[in-house]
Amino acid sequence: DDVEDIKRMEDVMLEYAAMDRELNHYMRAVEETVNQIKQEKPENIPDLKKLVKEKFAALESKNSDSDLQENEKYMYFKNQLKEMRKQFCHGSDNDNDAIEQIDEDIAVTQSQMNFICPITQMEMKRPVRNKVCGHTYEEDAILKIIQTRKQQKKKVRCPKIGCSHVDVKGSDLVPDEALKRAIDSQNKQ
Repeated sequence: DDVEDIKRMEDVMLEYAAMDRELNHYMRAVEETVNQIKQEKPENIPDLKKLVKEKFAALESKNSDSDLQENEKYMYFKNQLKEMRKQFCHGSDNDNDAIEQIDEDIAVTQSQMNFICPITQMEMKRPVRNKVCGHTYEEDAILKIIQTRKQQKKKVRCPKIGCSHVDVKGSDLVPDEALKRAIDSQNKQ
């Protein structure tokens, strides 16, 4: 039943939006705590876990359902759904053509997801490809991580979920011109 499937997909996307918001709040709470400690330079290090928890709770307390509806990826999903419905309803009388069109839309959506940087979760402007594992990232974002970890004398694990590459180096990164062209041409449409 299509209606039920769509409802389930919407629920999953809303769940994703909620997790995305929670993760962003947690990262912001950690960042704010670190900045607070840097500025105050206390003699005794306070209970960092407690401070982060308090800041996180404060951010979470401001949550509303409308936040989820306005999540970038949820809105993108809803727009894709609307477009598919339009094509399906007003498209051809032939069901096979409509199904083919939906399959094509799904393929386009999946390729557009490859435009998203695993670090920033935003569309890449200057994608670089890792020669070792083949994953792509926003150039500034991965270089910033490499620099930070280098100062900590630590290796950089590939930020793509599920990747086992644990030593990303700046010298392994090459501009991904083909991906940049694909993103640019997608944005022109």
